[in-house]
Amino acid sequence: MLKKRLLGGVSVMMALVLLAAAVAVWQTKAFVATPLSIQSPQLFTVSVGAHYHRVIRQFEDKGWVASSVWAKLAPRLYPELTRVQAGTFQLQPGQTLAQAFTTLRSGQQYQAAITFVEGSTFAQWRAQLQSAPHLDNTLEELTEAAIADKLGIARDKLEGLLLPETYAYDVADTDIELLQRAAHAMDVALEKAWQQRADDLPIKTPYELLILASIIEKETAVASERTKVASVFVNRLRKGMRLQTDPTVIYGMGADYDGNIRKRDLRTPTPYNTYVINGLPPTPIAMPGKAAIMAAAQPAQTDYYYFVASGKGGHQFSTTLAEHNRAVRDYLKVLKNQ
Repeated sequence: MLKKRLLGGVSVMMALVLLAAAVAVWQTKAFVATPLSIQSPQLFTVSVGAHYHRVIRQFEDKGWVASSVWAKLAPRLYPELTRVQAGTFQLQPGQTLAQAFTTLRSGQQYQAAITFVEGSTFAQWRAQLQSAPHLDNTLEELTEAAIADKLGIARDKLEGLLLPETYAYDVADTDIELLQRAAHAMDVALEKAWQQRADDLPIKTPYELLILASIIEKETAVASERTKVASVFVNRLRKGMRLQTDPTVIYGMGADYDGNIRKRDLRTPTPYNTYVINGLPPTPIAMPGKAAIMAAAQPAQTDYYYFVASGKGGHQFSTTLAEHNRAVRDYLKVLKNQ
């Protein structure tokens, strides 16, 4: 009789143990399946050497998960939770704790992005870099010449020497690292265009090609016109005519430009006033994109020496001054009727 009671007691104990284990498994499963308490995407940084328990404590401190006794059991039932990687990751609303840890061990770190548009200037790039989120700013106190030196560029001005594109970057990357990438990208694009340049271009160096490309970039945003605009400037250079392009005048005016160019501005000498100087200005006037660089290297074969805005989103190209003057009058009529 006693033996039966002992067996019965053992059975009850085993049943209770099994029940407790089942409850623990169920509760732990429910714990890791609980969504994070976040209402918007959140960045989370896993430091080098961090482990599951440290991450859980950080989640608790942020209020993303409630403190739970089941947190300690979770890595025993789900050992994959312990394999987190160092870095900064973006966690999304609705992610469960298990899904969050999947993100933390994925190695796919969060990346921000910055877009520099074609035709922008280095001054505009600096302003963008200073306001870019999650980017470590190290250049705010440096002059442009000092930044160029850090980039290994033997020039005082960086205008035109950085390729305008969209660049992704990791959290805590530095602005100088991003500029290094942009400088390298421009080197590659410029070298490619220089190797593929047309024969007999009146351009002596890749830097001169870059200067011409920057003028083309500022003169038209119409892709189909780039090579024709390039042909006008190339034809003028071959003939020894001044380029007479307004964007260079504007660049030379600097802070004095108020949105209008007056006749006196066209007569005021600056190193960039192509109504006054012969040939190309001393530096690029903007950051040209790949298409403008290639247009400078491979201009269309035309007899054009002039162009003026058509008033309809493009330009009217002319061979003679008489044709150009008629095109100017047509443009003024369009403006008057608008």
